Amino acid sequence: MMPANLRVRYTAAMGEGVKGTGPIRSTALVLYEGTRTPHRSCGIALAETFGRPTAPYQSLRRGGITGQGTCGAIMAGQLLLGEFLGDPAPTGSVTDALRTASKTYQRRVNEELDRGPSPDLVCNSMTAPHGDFKGPARHAFCTRVVAQVAQLVDETLQEHGHAVNPTPVRLDDGTLLEP
Repeated sequence: MMPANLRVRYTAAMGEGVKGTGPIRSTALVLYEGTRTPHRSCGIALAETFGRPTAPYQSLRRGGITGQGTCGAIMAGQLLLGEFLGDPAPTGSVTDALRTASKTYQRRVNEELDRGPSPDLVCNSMTAPHGDFKGPARHAFCTRVVAQVAQLVDETLQEHGHAVNPTPVRLDDGTLLEP
């Protein structure tokens, strides 16, 4: 369980946009932020939070590596919905749950996600106003986006009867974060 003082700090750090808190959001924040455990890229932080294999999410880093694609966190959210609500058969049709969840997720991303002054969801457009990509302002912005996406995915999955417990994380001090 996250100590109360840290929970308050992480909740306050989320700012405007997507409302709500929870263990999924807190776990994604800790994984991406990288102060209590090594930093993960946006897609990997989300995959690991939801207990999914991380390798395919590597390609989502910085909007498809180049910064020219859609924000990797947003893309990871869509992929996570597919993993949990999609038909596992390679020739299967799109499930009704996935279709509905995707519409809900995309609507909420467009309406609620704090993308700053960016006119679109392209990584470079979203991060440019925050200075150097490796700088602290951009990192703080992306940390909030990753946490917001985790919240959106979690709430969307719950609406479809699919509760996910976040993956416990071994912190640098050896303790286990079990939000």
